[in-house]
Amino acid sequence: MTETEVNLIEGLLKQNRGAQEQMLDSYGRDVFAQIARLIPAIEDAEEVYQDVFVKVFKNIRKYDAEKSSLKTWVSRIAYHETISFLRKKSPAVIYFEDNGIEAQALTDAEVGETFGQPNAETVQLIRAALKHLPPEEKAIITMFYYEERSLKEIAYVTESIPTTVASKLSRTRRKLCRIIKMLQS
Repeated sequence: MTETEVNLIEGLLKQNRGAQEQMLDSYGRDVFAQIARLIPAIEDAEEVYQDVFVKVFKNIRKYDAEKSSLKTWVSRIAYHETISFLRKKSPAVIYFEDNGIEAQALTDAEVGETFGQPNAETVQLIRAALKHLPPEEKAIITMFYYEERSLKEIAYVTESIPTTVASKLSRTRRKLCRIIKMLQS
């Protein structure tokens, strides 16, 4: 941990306003992006963003530098607040797997072929397909691909283990592939 982070944490523990502002400046943009990828309505994303930092400031004593970086710890709080909000706020949705379509039947080659070389069309199809995933699966995909987090970091954020995250990531990629194929037809 850097000296700057140590000073920031000490300031947060003392409930120093300057430290809180520094925390928002340092981590606010990434946290908001993480939330906004899962919550499309800006007003709702802002509400969750505020809740995240209230929780961060309130629970800073629980932060353990041995377990994760400060950024990952904040991301964990953001993840849980976002998922909690989505569960409470969202109407019942029938997700893709509820329609009886089996995503596991696809081979790795088919998945690779569907995603193909990244281009504007593929990116748009992936964005459209993401809307058909449950919040937890969408979060794992966004953390891995958009935020470029490691399996270990995602496991910490989601309170899981890296092998489980890898398995969920693989299943979700297959599911996204099937959704993309349906959207193309």
